[in-house]
Amino acid sequence: MRKLLSGKTAIVTGASKGIGNAIATLYAEEGANVVLTARHEAGLTAAVEAIRAKGGSALGIVADSADPEAPARVFKAAIEAFGQVDIMVNNAGVGEMFAVEKTTDDHFEKIMGINLVGPFRYCREAVNHMLPRGEGRIINVSSVNGVLPICGVAYTSTKGAINTMTKNIAIRLSGTKIRVNAIAPGVTDTDAARAWAAGEQEGGGEMLEFSDKYTNTTVPSTEPLDQAYAALYLASEMGRAVTGQVIQVDNGQFL
Repeated sequence: MRKLLSGKTAIVTGASKGIGNAIATLYAEEGANVVLTARHEAGLTAAVEAIRAKGGSALGIVADSADPEAPARVFKAAIEAFGQVDIMVNNAGVGEMFAVEKTTDDHFEKIMGINLVGPFRYCREAVNHMLPRGEGRIINVSSVNGVLPICGVAYTSTKGAINTMTKNIAIRLSGTKIRVNAIAPGVTDTDAARAWAAGEQEGGGEMLEFSDKYTNTTVPSTEPLDQAYAALYLASEMGRAVTGQVIQVDNGQFL
């Protein structure tokens, strides 16, 4: 039985744990060569070894999403190892909970650099690589905060911008076979989400006072695999007619 991503190569940023790791692992199980990036070598090495132990093809590259030189370096290594890049998944990002009155210029710029400028650069690198073939997949990991901004003002601003950027690039690439979409996770069982729920994210729990009233906590959170399934749909031929969309995966918590 042919796997859904046989012969494809995917780059997944922020892939040492959480949603990024679930996406990279599922892609490898579906036959893709996966190039994982993360800032910390130990976690990245463990993630790569776990995929390889299951028979998958994986390469790890230590890279910071905010580093302007990272996209070219990561693409160069991926192309040298596997020939070309077919799928780009922008997953790396950080959460925060600072209300507007407590958000400094430096903090706002830092979050923008990681969560928005980094994905922009990877999108640009991917488009320049994919345009000559006229085919490829770009998947940005946004958040329910892109439309319901209940967390920190900097974080939520980046996610709203990711949604708009996704649609803009999809419009630019209309008429090609390069599809550009986003998934918008709700609360997902990851280290970051647990820190958010406990009021331990940067900025503390102040915004939780306001955000709780907009969340249906009677339904369960999602698992990283739920987000990975959506990313698989968008990367495979199952999503061949879908572009410029933001797919919310949240079990209905944020309806």
